Amino acid sequence: MALVRFRSTVNILYGAVNGRSDHVITRRLLATFSALVMAGTLTILVPATSAQAAACTAPAWSATAVYTNGMQVTYNGRQYTAKWWTQNEIPSNSGQWGVWRDDGACSSTPTTPPTTPPTTPPTTGPTTPPPGPAGKKIVGYFAEWGVYGRQYFVKNIDTSGSASKLTHILYAFGNTTGGRCAIGDAYADYDMAYTAANSVDGVADTWDAGALRGSFNQLRKLKRKHPHLKVIYSIGGWTWSGGFTQAAQNPAAFAESCYQMVEDPRWADVFDGIDVDWEYPNACGLTCDSSGPNSFNAVVSALRTRFGSGNLVTAAITADGSNGGKIDAADYATGIQKLDFVMPMTYDYYGAFNPQGPTAPHSPLTSYPGIPTQGFWSDAAVQKLKSKGVPASKILLGIGFYGRGWTGVTQAAPGGSASGPAPGTYEQGIEDYKVLKNRCPATGTAGGTAYAFCGGQWWGYDTPATIGGKMTYARNQGLGGAFFWELSGDTSNGELIGAMRSGLG
Repeated sequence: MALVRFRSTVNILYGAVNGRSDHVITRRLLATFSALVMAGTLTILVPATSAQAAACTAPAWSATAVYTNGMQVTYNGRQYTAKWWTQNEIPSNSGQWGVWRDDGACSSTPTTPPTTPPTTPPTTGPTTPPPGPAGKKIVGYFAEWGVYGRQYFVKNIDTSGSASKLTHILYAFGNTTGGRCAIGDAYADYDMAYTAANSVDGVADTWDAGALRGSFNQLRKLKRKHPHLKVIYSIGGWTWSGGFTQAAQNPAAFAESCYQMVEDPRWADVFDGIDVDWEYPNACGLTCDSSGPNSFNAVVSALRTRFGSGNLVTAAITADGSNGGKIDAADYATGIQKLDFVMPMTYDYYGAFNPQGPTAPHSPLTSYPGIPTQGFWSDAAVQKLKSKGVPASKILLGIGFYGRGWTGVTQAAPGGSASGPAPGTYEQGIEDYKVLKNRCPATGTAGGTAYAFCGGQWWGYDTPATIGGKMTYARNQGLGGAFFWELSGDTSNGELIGAMRSGLG
């Protein structure tokens, strides 16, 4: 699998900006254009015409060359155009949502040598860019417990370049207990003292009375450095969703407790709203809920009333697109009317929680021959939500920055049997992308995502290339953007979030 680097790009649009004419924006665009030209950092790509494609003048595809948006190649007598950054992605294997667009058969085989990969270093972007490409949301989870074993701190969001690409951060998780919101880990959240080396701004925490420490203080510093960022406190999750059942019995009291926690005067400036991660209303997750189909709507309606229109209220929900499945178990459509956006968790469909298999990539975009369960793919969830009246612009597509895998596998293609979960750094059957990209590189694709077979292990995970395809899908479906679990799974230079940003642009 190719090692992917990302560089910032500039798109110069002819005509109105966001559907309107604005002389201020025009002046700023012209000033930016002039500065980039003077700095020698602007590249203008002129799309090839259909006549050029018919003449088959593009160079032959090379596995070692780097291609960017608009660059053309020939391969096996056909011409292809790259949709985004790519390397070592065979054009004929790209498919509908892949990196290469098939322009059709060539009239002759070109003899032009392969394109030489660029040698210039990536361009450094501004500290605080516009909030998201083309108005699309890019939302990433920060795991509260990652500051321990993973040693992933808020500072890493900045140093990886991820902060400049994100629009929202979900802080995971607050607890639900006794029908109320509660702090998940007080030490990690607001008491852990940071050294200068681990702090966003290079300033160590103090022990002064009333001083805020922990991740909350680091998020405050991150927002000061990147003012476009919004931070949302996510409540629940797989382990802490049990309290939602009692919350549904008195939604107003639950909402009041959540408001008091999120808007605590010590960190009221840190959070911009609340996220509900209820797994799952009127269905089973780690525990089973029988509060009825209206419980989700009742809870989020109470939260919207208490938090008001000036705060964000969002939700992560099931992505079970099967007939009679979890999406059908609750009145999500009515509840989503009160939300700013909704995040169907389009990952974890398959994994070594079924230890004998069959092997299957955990986050397929579409169905594929032999997929184990009908409706267990991303597009099925998106289409089901849309069919219930949920606006596409409120739906974000979910991406996993990790893989799920098995061991004892003898078959490279999906559908094989296994002896159990593959070993993982923190949990059996799960591994970060940043580890898998080198330890078990992708060997194929199925359903718009990647899989890897190595040494008797079989893993399913997304790569920069498959994420690019998923972002194309999100754009074509009119979705509001994409979100991912979670930040520490990416590389130190943010390969995957870079693919999301460039793919949505």
